[in-house]
Amino acid sequence: MYKNDKVIRRYSEPFKLKILDELTTGKLNKYQLGKAYGIAPTTINEWIRKYNRKDLMNTRITVKTKDEITRIKELQKEIEQLKKLLLKKDLDAMIQDSYLEVAAEKLGYKSVIELKKN
Repeated sequence: MYKNDKVIRRYSEPFKLKILDELTTGKLNKYQLGKAYGIAPTTINEWIRKYNRKDLMNTRITVKTKDEITRIKELQKEIEQLKKLLLKKDLDAMIQDSYLEVAAEKLGYKSVIELKKN
C-alpha cells in the first residue's frame, strides 16, 4: 500500500436522505447518527446545506427583555463616551509632551528628562 492511499467513501442519495430523515425524527442528534453510521457530523451538515434543510441546522436564538435591551443601549452609549474621554486624554498627554519639548528646547536643556530633573 502507498502512503497516500485513503478510503474514499461515497454515499448514495437515498442513504443521505435516510440520515436526514432520522435526524428529522429527533431520536438521534448529528453526533449520535455520525457515531452510529461512521459519518462525521460536518458531513451531515454538508448534506443539510445541500438539500436545503435549514430546519435541521443548529440555530441560536437570543431572547432579551426590554430591560436588557435598554441596558445594552445604555452600556453602548457609555462605551462611546469612554472612548471619547480616552481619546481626549491621549490628545492632552500629547499636547503636554509637546509643550515640555518646546520648553526644554527654549530653556537650553538637552531633553525633557533633564528639564524634569531640575
